Amino acid sequence: MKVVAYSYTDPLWETPPDLAIWGWEVDRIYQDLGERQQLEELLRYCQLEPVNYLLVEKVAILGDSVQQVSDHLQYFQSLGVQVIGISETSPEAQEYQLLAQIQANYRSRQIRQGHARSRLQGAPPPGKAPYGYKRGKNSYILDRQAVPIIKDFFAQFLLYGSLRESVRYLAQKHHKQISPATGKRWLTNPVYRGHTAYRQGETILNTHPPILTKEEAAQIDRLLQRNSNLPPRSASAPRSLAGLVSCAQCQSPMRVSKSTSTTTSKEYLYLRPLRCKKQPKCQLISYESILQQTIIEICHSLPQAVANLSHHRPNMPPHLDYENLEQSLQSQIARQQEILGELTQLTAKGILDAETAQIRAYKLNTEIAKLQGKLASLPPVNLLLVAQAVSLPQFWLDLSEAERRFYFREFIRAIQIVPLKDEWEVRLLFIFG
Repeated sequence: MKVVAYSYTDPLWETPPDLAIWGWEVDRIYQDLGERQQLEELLRYCQLEPVNYLLVEKVAILGDSVQQVSDHLQYFQSLGVQVIGISETSPEAQEYQLLAQIQANYRSRQIRQGHARSRLQGAPPPGKAPYGYKRGKNSYILDRQAVPIIKDFFAQFLLYGSLRESVRYLAQKHHKQISPATGKRWLTNPVYRGHTAYRQGETILNTHPPILTKEEAAQIDRLLQRNSNLPPRSASAPRSLAGLVSCAQCQSPMRVSKSTSTTTSKEYLYLRPLRCKKQPKCQLISYESILQQTIIEICHSLPQAVANLSHHRPNMPPHLDYENLEQSLQSQIARQQEILGELTQLTAKGILDAETAQIRAYKLNTEIAKLQGKLASLPPVNLLLVAQAVSLPQFWLDLSEAERRFYFREFIRAIQIVPLKDEWEVRLLFIFG
């Protein structure tokens, strides 16, 4: 008994199947990528050698049209070759009853091939354009009425780092109602950075006018990364210490609470433990007291922590060595761009055909997009200058609570409160520590 297998892959949108899918002991495997040379070889081989079974993933891959599939099935049947579609349940005798299904498969392949060719050219995916854009001939174009609204949303998030506040601001100023989930999609959607993202998870750079600058997009990525380490409600809480403070003794997170005097209507803020297991439980702590100690400690400790980070750079863990990470990513991007520039020469010399070069350029562009995304998410490399700028107490005292929240989370990963005999000590854990 002789068994052969045949597979067809369109390199525009498919990857070749794993050879283990056949599940049989196969004597020969014929595999086509884009063209049908191996199918022609298979037809000649079956004419010269007795073959019992032909394995295919689906019968529909035996041609580029219903007529071709039907002709090839009849040819194999005349030679006594039984065609088995391993992902289909119908035997060969019923394949003629499946012509409608083959026609649907063929139409589906045509549509996906069309979408794949559009991706290679950087054209927008099918469907409605994202808010802020309209569909142009070959790319998105700016929607002049919607651009100011979405720019205000981004500006509000960049200023305060709060998604829910930005959503509320949009509703109050522009009467544009969106959900926080929609706001999160806006913040992460590559389309607003001038890039086009496809359902396959691939991104092509610089396909249309951006709404965000590269610097703004990088800052948004960092803010989202920073907020992801906080409880959801704390990320948009109005108080600057919210979500950062915990008790070093009972390990409980501390929540900001308030009370109001019945005589003066003055508001008092406290920090209280959420899950203290001690008996008696940890006491309430004055919010203002911890805030002042935090400001004093960050002004004292941040410059020294950054200096130590620079001094111990040779022994620094790789994931914290931002300068070397940045250099490595920039080197990889430069190399990919160099290869991208060589494709034109290779095509002109006839080494690559136009379609192969286009597919390779598409893959290089998606790899560059991933590397640039990693590069944009890195914090500022020159932390020493930043630390010197924010090490003055007056800098912090002149800020609002929302602004202090922004800067605290830029540098501080956690604040631990250590109870002493008659007072509290604040211990800061920096994001780069």
